[in-house]
Amino acid sequence: MLTIVAFACVSLVIFILKYVFGSSGPNPFEKDCREPLKVKVYDKKEKNKILKQGFVASKVPDNLDAVIIGSGVGGLGLAVLLAKVGKKVLVLEQHSRAGGCCHTFTEKGFEFDVGIHYIGDLMDHKPFRCMLDQMTNGQLQWEKLENPFDHVVLGPPENRRSYPIYSGSARYSEELKKRFPGEEKAIDEYLKLVKKTGRGIWVMAVLKLCPLPLAKFLIHTGLVKHLSYFYKMAPRSLTDVVNELTENKDLRAVFTYIFGTYGNKPKDASFAMHSLLTTHYLSGAWYPKAGSSEIAYHMIPIIEKAGGAVLVRAPVNRILFNDAKEACGVSVLKGQEEVHIKAPMVISDAGIFNTYEKLLPKELQAMPEIQKQLSLVKHGEGGLNIFIGLNGTREELGLKANNYWIFTDNNFDELMERYLNDGREEASKKIPLLFVASPSAKDPSWEERSPGKSTLTVVSFAKYSWFEEWKDGKVTNRGPDYKELKQVFIDSALNVVMDVFPKITRDKIVYIDAGTPITNTHYIGAPKGEMYGVDHGIARFNPEFTATIRPQTPLKNLYLTGQDVFLCGFAGALGGALTCGSVILNRNLHLDSFLLAMKTKYINKKLKDE
Repeated sequence: MLTIVAFACVSLVIFILKYVFGSSGPNPFEKDCREPLKVKVYDKKEKNKILKQGFVASKVPDNLDAVIIGSGVGGLGLAVLLAKVGKKVLVLEQHSRAGGCCHTFTEKGFEFDVGIHYIGDLMDHKPFRCMLDQMTNGQLQWEKLENPFDHVVLGPPENRRSYPIYSGSARYSEELKKRFPGEEKAIDEYLKLVKKTGRGIWVMAVLKLCPLPLAKFLIHTGLVKHLSYFYKMAPRSLTDVVNELTENKDLRAVFTYIFGTYGNKPKDASFAMHSLLTTHYLSGAWYPKAGSSEIAYHMIPIIEKAGGAVLVRAPVNRILFNDAKEACGVSVLKGQEEVHIKAPMVISDAGIFNTYEKLLPKELQAMPEIQKQLSLVKHGEGGLNIFIGLNGTREELGLKANNYWIFTDNNFDELMERYLNDGREEASKKIPLLFVASPSAKDPSWEERSPGKSTLTVVSFAKYSWFEEWKDGKVTNRGPDYKELKQVFIDSALNVVMDVFPKITRDKIVYIDAGTPITNTHYIGAPKGEMYGVDHGIARFNPEFTATIRPQTPLKNLYLTGQDVFLCGFAGALGGALTCGSVILNRNLHLDSFLLAMKTKYINKKLKDE
């Protein structure tokens, strides 16, 4: 009996290792592809030649290897990976410019980022940095934010407390201990827990890459929780874990403040998800030089070099299938006509709801396997974005390369519960959470590009239902009632911003406007205006969910990429691209990028020593 058990255990280990380390397909990370830095292009017309290539049938390359729906970083990133091994890929974007949440727009001479506020884990030797360098051939440059990179501001104006968040494990801990004497044990334990939990994320990739029967075996035997502390902590809420560590309400708030980066209030958030975000920024925070449009700008030429293309104003209205129910292309709506594009593989970066509920024929939507996946997911919370253009330099306006998280109280669960359950008129007058940052202050090229001007971005949550009645209106003219409601939200946020940043006054404001959940639906195709795709609450981190929602769909030749496949945000969407690329190329690209990072780190150290 013992021999049989031992044999089964050894076989299982070998089988798992095969899917963690085994590979047979081409490797996009086979060699270091970084090139010497080219001269920066700031001219918008020149950049738009890359970012705004409009769809016409004559621009579609022949003999495509794949079509990707959506040009968010999950779609573009995957297209780059495939292009690096010689695949000819067409990326189709419904908006007028490529990039998804990485795109920028300009109003009254001010350039605004819509989704990239700060990225972590970008030290030169880190695997994530290495991966991004390879996916842009070393042309994407990053500027580190100041330290502290975040400020947590708690309480009403008459009793505001501000807590700086520093990068570096030691500094993070030391500074918090100065602010919270007597809480040293809680701070140490919190840091220990988030590090230990975050390290177990590798098992998520294993569950998505290994055969489904093996994934289910790991789950149902409980082995997954022994392999990964991430899945041991996943069912636990952030509120429960933090409340066990300390009674200090302000410290609890400081431990949990970053929940806004994945969209779930602490009592609904998985501690595992929160751990990933906390550790993501422990080594610091960065911002792309010259703005987030640089990301797509440096990815697209790699796709084109392999014979592919990235075309905008190309709304895919359905996925095409042959008689065997295999995906074989897409239909693009050009005016009133459909243009059919054939390809042996279709990959969607449009999100699971759009893909399954809008792009599939009704009979395929009804498949039990499709319905099972849809039953596991729900829409994330809608987003509110306010864009402010200011006269004045960063020095004149007191702006720095950091972020402010401003809360009206230190009980985030109660704040968010009350706000999201209020009617829209009441909610609009008192927004309990504001993320405030200055993209212009973070970008060292800004002064050269826009001298004497500055920008602010303010982000919060908003319910789709508050704005739903105007969803069918023209995006730039939805009517006076909509404009009036938006203005109340804007004024409410602006009062807080001017109180926290006293050098910002109304006479300095040249431009101000807000994007609501229905704005997100129009520009980035978010069905309910969600910022982070599928909801990232505790249910999402059930290992069964991880194994079920994977790049392969129940339909042959149809795949999913982006943040719904892996995790939310920039890093999560790229994780989705790596995971989908791993399935398509039949090798573990997560591991490949890690090994290249280790190799380049060793070579750089050797050269430095010499």
